[in-house]
Amino acid sequence: MPPAKLWLFDIDGTLVDTGGAGMRALQEAAIECFGGEGPPLDLAGSTDLGVLAGILAHFERPHGREDEAFFFGTYLRRLEWQLEHGGFPGRVLPGAAELLEELARVPDVSIGLLTGNVADGAAAKMRHYGLLHHFPFGAYGCDHADRNLLGPVALERAAIHAGRDFTAEETLVIGDTPKDIACARAMGARCLAVATGKFSAEQLCAYGADMVVQGLDDPEILEAFLS
Repeated sequence: MPPAKLWLFDIDGTLVDTGGAGMRALQEAAIECFGGEGPPLDLAGSTDLGVLAGILAHFERPHGREDEAFFFGTYLRRLEWQLEHGGFPGRVLPGAAELLEELARVPDVSIGLLTGNVADGAAAKMRHYGLLHHFPFGAYGCDHADRNLLGPVALERAAIHAGRDFTAEETLVIGDTPKDIACARAMGARCLAVATGKFSAEQLCAYGADMVVQGLDDPEILEAFLS
């Protein structure tokens, strides 16, 4: 396989752990917009559009643009507040910042996001944890509800940013859930799975990741995908 020239990172459970700030912001937005927290939320690999669809179904409301704009506007306001003032034990996950810094020094490598977060939510989290400058483009949970449709969006935006096309074989998706692995497979890319979220290394191996590590501080990552 050729070296990975395009590295596409998930956010939650891969780069950072907000400690619950993101979940609480979604719940608060549901309360403010629809009168209750809504159903239990499984956020592991989900897109924000998909999460909203489940909340709307719970409250038996149609998925209209007005509700979508109201909900995400409220969510983003609550997310910013929770990140700054909510007291959640958020953190950058081990090795994430260092790996991004190392990749930034590699010629001809581009770094982007491939995340279920809406674009403004992704920016808020990355800004709060000091990582936003690494990500000039991405594909987001406001582009499609189905995560498996985000890969082509990421490739298109990467090409615009870098001034060159990237093949699927040159692309590496980095995430912590089976949905990240499935997304990589859907676009024909490789997947580096990191066991820093809800899923163990054994589970991620069973879903077919190309490489599974305990954390992004694993020294074998760059050799595995750049050589």
